Amino acid sequence: MTAPGAAAARTPGRTSPLAARATEPRRPDPRPFADPAPVRQPATGAELALTVTEFTDPACPWAWGSEPALRLLGHTLGPLWRWRRVFGILFDEDDDEAPDPSAEARWYDGFIREVAAHTGAPYPEALRWLTRSSWPASAAAKAAETQGREVGERVLRRLRESTFVHGTPADTADGIRWAVTGVPGLDVGRLMDEAASAATRAAVAADRAQARRPIAEVVGLDGDGPHPGGAKELARGRRYALPTLLFEGPGGRVCAPGWQSFDAFLAAAGRAAGSSAQRAARPSASAALERWRSLSGPELALLTREQAPPRDAVRIRTAGGPLWLHPAETAARSAGR
Repeated sequence: MTAPGAAAARTPGRTSPLAARATEPRRPDPRPFADPAPVRQPATGAELALTVTEFTDPACPWAWGSEPALRLLGHTLGPLWRWRRVFGILFDEDDDEAPDPSAEARWYDGFIREVAAHTGAPYPEALRWLTRSSWPASAAAKAAETQGREVGERVLRRLRESTFVHGTPADTADGIRWAVTGVPGLDVGRLMDEAASAATRAAVAADRAQARRPIAEVVGLDGDGPHPGGAKELARGRRYALPTLLFEGPGGRVCAPGWQSFDAFLAAAGRAAGSSAQRAARPSASAALERWRSLSGPELALLTREQAPPRDAVRIRTAGGPLWLHPAETAARSAGR
């Protein structure tokens, strides 16, 4: 299968391509979108109230550029923290239709490159079209979470790569199927059914609404740096800047908005926990590729402190530097396409 081509430009108020296929999941989960189960202290069984809420969108270049820091943060915090993603819907269904979709894609392609100049993240040779709506990919990422945390993370990563590696945003059912084919442990048919279900749409709508209720600390925030993370003013209301992380624990609530370093994220987690967060040993390049299966140059450097990828890593060229794939990941991606 080849990557799906461009379709018509976004139309105000149109129904999501996945929502139009709405069917009940083949394997319904009675509580598919409940918050993660409480984490308990191994010695005493006492609940540890440590949570991370990540506001994100599969098509956001700042979120894509934050992947190295967020991956290392997840590795460092480990199972003692509950991590929940809230999909903020960067591109909404009722956004105005672009008078010139090609010009709009060229503009956003330039924006991606400007962001990459700060983050070092890969970017495609050319963005073939601008994401028509964030709803389909967000619904797919939300539905993937019902198949396990690791599956959910890998699906979201593939959806990000559809835009920032291949230049073909996964914003239709066909595009999503193409992007996620071969994810280990993923039931693709189940994913597509659940992504199109009323339950998933309601969960994404709840995420969208939560992202449009930013806390007071980020309203009017204007700090140093290219993306300080102040709440975005919309035609109607405001939305968290993407990404934004909220840490909550015994030390209170701490917000880390916008473009942040790993050290800044870790310090915020420590303040929320009421104690310094301990750094974890960083894996070797081989172990990192085995775990995450896809590594950018900045990820290789930050996650492992190594500059050279494993010898068996498969190099994918992008205009913004290489992406390294695990050999099994390369085979899995090719098998169903």
